[in-house]
Parts: sequence; C-alpha cells; structure tokens
Amino acid sequence: MSTPSVSPLPPLPPDQDLRRLVHFSTTDGRIWLADQRMLLLHMAALSALRRELMTTLGRAQTRRVLMRTGYAAGERDALLAGQLRPDASLFDGFAIGPQLHMLEGAVQVTPQVFEVDEGRGHFLCRFRWDHSWEAEAHTREFGPQDDPVCWMLLGYASGYTSAFFRRPVLYKEVQCAGCGHEHCSIEGRYAEEWPDGAAMARDYDADSMLVKLDELQSQVHTLRTQLQPTDDLGPLVGSSPAFRRTAEFLRKAAHTQVTVLLTGETGVGKERFARALHAMSARADKPFVAVNCAALPAELIESELFGAEKGAYTGAAAPRMGRFERAHGGTLLLDELGELPLPAQAKLLRVLQSGEIDRLGASQARKVDVRVVAATNVDLEQAVRAGRFRQDLLYRLNIYPIHIPPLRERGEDIAQLAMHLLHQYATRHGKRLLGFTDRALAAMQAHQWPGNVRELENLIERGVILSASGDEVDAEVLFPHLSLPEGATVSACGALENARASAAGTLPAQWYDQLQSSGLTLETLENQLLTEAVARTGGNLAAAARALGLTRAQLSYRLQRQQERTAHGPG
Repeated sequence: MSTPSVSPLPPLPPDQDLRRLVHFSTTDGRIWLADQRMLLLHMAALSALRRELMTTLGRAQTRRVLMRTGYAAGERDALLAGQLRPDASLFDGFAIGPQLHMLEGAVQVTPQVFEVDEGRGHFLCRFRWDHSWEAEAHTREFGPQDDPVCWMLLGYASGYTSAFFRRPVLYKEVQCAGCGHEHCSIEGRYAEEWPDGAAMARDYDADSMLVKLDELQSQVHTLRTQLQPTDDLGPLVGSSPAFRRTAEFLRKAAHTQVTVLLTGETGVGKERFARALHAMSARADKPFVAVNCAALPAELIESELFGAEKGAYTGAAAPRMGRFERAHGGTLLLDELGELPLPAQAKLLRVLQSGEIDRLGASQARKVDVRVVAATNVDLEQAVRAGRFRQDLLYRLNIYPIHIPPLRERGEDIAQLAMHLLHQYATRHGKRLLGFTDRALAAMQAHQWPGNVRELENLIERGVILSASGDEVDAEVLFPHLSLPEGATVSACGALENARASAAGTLPAQWYDQLQSSGLTLETLENQLLTEAVARTGGNLAAAARALGLTRAQLSYRLQRQQERTAHGPG
C-alpha cells in the first residue's frame, strides 16, 4: 500500500531518459517517441481545426471530442511510462506523464500536490499549468472565456493517470489562463471521489452523433464481411486492389463447377482460398478434402488418390477408399500439384475428363462427383517444357486460373492481417494485448515478406508469446535485429543533435573535444560507460557486454577492476 506524499514535493526527476526516446529520422521523414510515431504540427493548424470544430459541432461537442482525443494520447504515454524507470519512486515514475507533456510542447507542468493511497481509495493531485497551447489558441480565436478551455490537455491528464494507476481518475480545470488567470490549475481525483464523477465521466463517452457514425461503420463492415470470401476459419482478410481482384475471381467461380487452378508463391494461403471457394459454393455442406501431393511417397500416391481393393498390393488387407471418393459431392484440393509423378498425372487427367476413378486392383470404374481445385507454386508451363508435367493435363486444369498475389504486393493488407492474427493468437495463448506499436507497424510495412502470409503468421505468434499481457507488440520483438535509421534526437538544451555521426572519421575528434570540455579523465569516462551499460540492461552483464562490443568475461574484469580502484582510492 502506498502512503500520501509529504509536502513539499520533490523536484521533477531529470528527463534525459525521455529525451533520448525522441528520434528524428532524416531518411524517411518520421519522428518517433520510443516506438510511437509522432507529428510535429503547427499550433496554428490545430487552432484552425479547433475553429472548424467549434463552427461545425458547437462548443459542447468540440469540448468532448478534444477531451477524448487528449485522453487517447494520455493512454499512449502511460503505456510508455510503464516501461521506464522501473526502480523509481511512485512520484518519479508518475512524473513521466507530465514530463512527456512538456517535452511534446503542450504545457509547462508544475506538481503542487501528490497524494496517493490506493488502499484507502484516496487520490489527490494538483498541477499548475503555464503556457498552455490551448488557452493561447482559444483566446486568440475567440477572446477571453467564462469557462476553462484546456480540453485536450485535461483529457490527456485523465487518460494518462487512469492508465497509469489502472483505475478511473478524472481531472477538473479549476483555473484557466483562457479566462484571464495568470496560469491554469487542474485537480485530479479517483472518479468515485468526485461528487459529480458520473457526470464528469460522461464527457469521455461517445457522443450520440459519433455513436450513430460508429453504428453505420459497423453495418458497412458487416456488409463487406458478408461479401468477403470466407471459410470455416472466418473471412479472408484484405482490402488491397490485388486482394480484391483475386476475391472477385473466386466469387465468380464459386457458383460454377469449373476446375480452378490456384497459383502463387509458397505461403500465400492457397489452401485458405480453396476452402473459401468451397464454402461459397453449392457444395459447402459436403466434404472438403485436401491432399499435399509433394508429401505423399511416390509408391502410395495412386492408392491415396484413387483407392485400392483388397490384395491390390502387399499389405492391402481390406478395400481402401481414396481421396476422390472421400470428397464425393464436395471439393478436392490437390496442393503442390506440380510435384505429382507423370503416371499419376495420366490417371488424374482421365478422372477429370470422365468423372470416373479406377481403384488399384479393381475390375470396374467408379463414378465420383468431385470439384477439383489444384494449387501449385511451380511454373507449370516451364515444367511442361522440362518434361515434368503433361501438357494435356495443364490444358485441362488451366480453364480458370487464379493467381494469389504475394504479401509484398498487398501492402494495404498487412496491418489488417497483423491485427487479425494478433487477436487469434492472443486468444490461443491467453494474452490480452493492446495491438502493435507504430514502429512495429512501420517495420512490418517495410519488410519484404519472402515467406508471405505464413511468415507473418509465425512472426505474430512469436510476438504474442514474447509480449507481456497489457502491452503492445513492439518492433524489437518482431524483428530483433531492427535498428534506428539515421537521424537526430533532442539535447539537454532542446536543440537537435546527431543520433549517429554522419561520418565515422569525425567521431574521434568529437569525443576528444567533449572529453576536454567535460573535465573527465579517460578512466572516469570508461567507468561511467560501463555503469551506464549495466544500468540500461537491468544488470544483465551479457547484454551489457554485447552492447559495448565486449565478451562477458572482459566486462566482468573491467567492473572488478573498477570496484578495486574505488575501494582502494587513487594511487
């Protein structure tokens, strides 16, 4: 149980750890705060948006929209705060939110009261705000006000604190510079501690107009889902032009009996598309049978596909039904068809032409009603030229070819597929995850996906397993060797500085100048680097050694030498 803080409050902790999280990427035009993408916007642009909302929606609706916008921003920063300063006091850990709010340029924050007793259900925080961008922007557009106007900032405080303590906390702006005061002041309490807490909480509920829009959006999504190809695992996910073209071909073939040839690279999901074709057809209530031709031993292929009578071969002690008979009335998927041996290809051609199969050892043919869907990642025309595939069989199969595009050609689908898979694997592994960080989504968008959807599935499942419940899946979990692009970060004085030197040859001169200006000795600098590396890795010496380019034994030796020098003093 935490106890109320004593007065006066300590100063805010240093914010170097937060400034190091800001990265200006000069190679791709993006700004990052840790793993979240940020935007550097003109205050005048936000002011114009505020004016437009006031004119269109009115003051009350604008206030609530901006409060909810700020609330969402506060929740995002609280996710980041949960990963920083793990050993700090409650005050220093909580201070990440106010410090980020200042670093983001929103307002200057001065804590005045910080009382937290979760056991007694007591929370009281008061902050002074100076230089509020909202107060400045609003009064510039609409003049002095009778009621507080720092709506987005207020929502941020409520969203951050609620997410940080994992229970509803609401703030009131009790004094506002937009009303002529020298500065703004806010006060926060647990929602149940406010006499009008229920009314205050309704400010963060969706408005009736927005609820209606959300309902309409849900209806549109439902209609689209009904039009999407689907199978027993649910709808196929995608909205890219390449996916839509493939889905349209699939829909047109579904209600016919035409033989379909699915082509595409390994891992694009040919079986899922075949299952969707079956589910949309009139055969949906009949069997769907899939067979991987490449996985069957050559001597068993014919018996597996067409069946065998008792005694047809050594060990055939009873009649055996083949895959064609099992799929009677339904759909048979012949996956990896390009690997089928030539003798089996001849028999398959006869089945496709006559609708009859010959069991091994049988004296008469059997009629089968099967729709065949073939799938391959092999160039069958090239296989024909090489003598590995029958040309007449290709002509018989190639009536209705459907090419399934690789994932790298479906860029618009990657985020949708990733979220779909995240929910699927989070449920399977009993995790509650909040989604992906912006950096993770950007990294997935930039990846070439040589393994296609199968590679994405494996990547997302690994990310779910490695991520803690209640967190977002980060890029480093998905791509362990990912590095930041060249760019800049923010120095202690608020100026941009190089994140990496543009030329390695300039580094020694820069280091020497910094060493001279700081007054440090080389030994002191080495000791500080060792200590910082160990601290950043949470005491993990192996990880610290890797970061410094040392072996663990080399790092341990240097740390031991450092301890001995400290114990014995100079000389």
